[in-house]
Amino acid sequence: MRRTPRSPLPPRDGVDATRIRLPAEGPWATVLEHLVERLPMLPADRIEAMLRAGEVVGEDGPVGPAAPFVPHASVWFHRDLPTEVPVPFGLDVLHRDEDLVVVDKPHFLATTPRGGHVAQTALVRLRRELGLPDLSPAHRLDRMTAGVVLFVVRPELRGAYQGLFQDRAVRKVYEAIAPHDPAVALPRTVRSRIVKERGVHAARELPGEPNSETRVELLERRGGLGRYRLLPRTGRTHQLRVHLNSLGLPIVGDELYPVVAHRAPDDFTDPLRLLARSLEFTDPVSGRPRRFDSARALEWPSGTHPIR
Repeated sequence: MRRTPRSPLPPRDGVDATRIRLPAEGPWATVLEHLVERLPMLPADRIEAMLRAGEVVGEDGPVGPAAPFVPHASVWFHRDLPTEVPVPFGLDVLHRDEDLVVVDKPHFLATTPRGGHVAQTALVRLRRELGLPDLSPAHRLDRMTAGVVLFVVRPELRGAYQGLFQDRAVRKVYEAIAPHDPAVALPRTVRSRIVKERGVHAARELPGEPNSETRVELLERRGGLGRYRLLPRTGRTHQLRVHLNSLGLPIVGDELYPVVAHRAPDDFTDPLRLLARSLEFTDPVSGRPRRFDSARALEWPSGTHPIR
């Protein structure tokens, strides 16, 4: 498999350049013709101006407006940033050394740029605030999930730390607040086949060989709610949310399960009560045991009182 080429453009204000890989074939004579069709959100004259100004770059240097279409070639450029509502919560650094930055991410802040969330992401904030333009994520948390996230300082080490997560060599502990149902026997291990389709907000459980596994334990009860410890063995998209919902215990504040709801961009109330409590692993570079714990606590809904 061909290695993804490194961007010839450095990050701009903490944001990576966008890479476009040209298709294997097509009717386009020039890169300009392809980009005009590929990027309908940008006016054709804006794309041509970017090419004339040398703002679109290939592996061998700037790509001009007359540059021929080359199958499978890659080009990079910096997009104009979208207008974003600032996320009014801090990003706490738990640990920093020459290899790693570990943070305690708040709810509502995306881990990495995607869609309309670019500057208001943990990655871009950290690159700007710490002066680390090559910082990259070893894994990701959903925007609505808070807790421990691991970032890699040096690009040459990213594969080693990402491999820990791909090889399931990280012990991940989460906590959630969800309804308590005495009819649901706990602890238990939930296994199912989860499928997340591109462009569809919620994932689905389908018949077939399980591709996800989570151990669910009850830690405490308050009224009709419980605080749960979740130990995922796999890392499917929305896995913990899907598994608790499948038990009839949807996480408090979940806007996708069991019913998709739409939240205004400036609504930072009623967060998803899901927290990445800790990460534990053997460091692939130093060989030392590592453990990082969130200092955050999930907020119980108002009027919820402990059971005595």
